[in-house]
Amino acid sequence: MLGFMRRKKLRREAEEEALLHISDTPESAYPFIVTVIKELKPEYIVHTGDLVDNVKLERRPELKPLYEGGLRKLARILKGSGAELYIIPGNEDDGELLKEFFGESVLQPGSIVDIGGIKLALGHKPEDVIKKEADFRLYGHNFKTIPRGLNGLKSINVLFLPSGRVVRIGYPTGTDTYRGYKLWRSL
Repeated sequence: MLGFMRRKKLRREAEEEALLHISDTPESAYPFIVTVIKELKPEYIVHTGDLVDNVKLERRPELKPLYEGGLRKLARILKGSGAELYIIPGNEDDGELLKEFFGESVLQPGSIVDIGGIKLALGHKPEDVIKKEADFRLYGHNFKTIPRGLNGLKSINVLFLPSGRVVRIGYPTGTDTYRGYKLWRSL
């Protein structure tokens, strides 16, 4: 696994902490996320919504039991990491279940947090954070790029603190298909 760290340029300086940013995660990506967490051992994890993105609750509320099963898996992974968690609900999430599984770690879209001296705006959609004053704006939902933005749908983002160095890691092949996207689109 050390090769994975080298290939992805995930070296850390002794004084650095790591923040892992993910978004719009289908269950098919969970094993890869486990690998990244095991290798990186991040101090912080931010998920900017649609935690079980292969289940589209907004359009198919009858799939709630399937969503809950996926959420249970991801909660075990994220909580088992030992990292401090920040969870932003997405349009495909059930807010009550998020609170049940993640409690006080659930924040509202548009929240501003200071982590390791870096000011972060956290949202699910780009419009949740675009007008927020922050060093970085973390979001997902679509493929849009915004100034000082880290789009967790396009890639897994590793933010090193306090330097602000960012390393992007591509999701596994097929992730967009499991999300329900046929083609990458600029939206």
